Amino acid sequence: MNLAEGVQIVSFAILAAMMLGSAIGVVLLENVVYSAFLLGGVFISIAGLYLLLNADFVAAAQVLIYVGAVNVLILFAIMLVNKREAFKPIAKSWIRRAATALVCAGIFALLSAMVLTTPWAISTAVPVESSIITIGLHFFSDFLLPFELASILLLMALVGAIVLARREFLPDEDEADTALTLPERPRELVPAGQNDPEN
Repeated sequence: MNLAEGVQIVSFAILAAMMLGSAIGVVLLENVVYSAFLLGGVFISIAGLYLLLNADFVAAAQVLIYVGAVNVLILFAIMLVNKREAFKPIAKSWIRRAATALVCAGIFALLSAMVLTTPWAISTAVPVESSIITIGLHFFSDFLLPFELASILLLMALVGAIVLARREFLPDEDEADTALTLPERPRELVPAGQNDPEN
């Protein structure tokens, strides 16, 4: 084992521990804001794992899209909802937690079996050059229209989330006529031909 392989193994261990710890925090913490921030840590850890696999574009897309867009959108939705009261306790909530733990344990066992039974062959092929330039050319030539349509759909979803979160501030039907008018300050009446009210 040379120095580069040792650095890769240590980096993988750190990123895996960070990802698992953040994911457990997302599930177990009761504060949804902390859970959303830890979800960003999970996404960043996954981007680091992509970098270890020489997938630089996928790592950059992971940071830009998931951390910079999806996670920020989740934080906006959480903060715009503005929940002022705690959740009410649910009767027999331990049944839901036990069922969730059972499903999670089953998925973990399935994934562990797949990892252990899959023959992981180490590739000796020469890594290809960065494909970011090629993907960028396709994005802004062949797939420009779907790319822009996706951005418009995301903008519509963001505006809809803001409208739904601020629905308690919308005026009622009887106040709709006066909602867009500004209250005027009362003024003293001045007789005609008199400019200075003190005279």
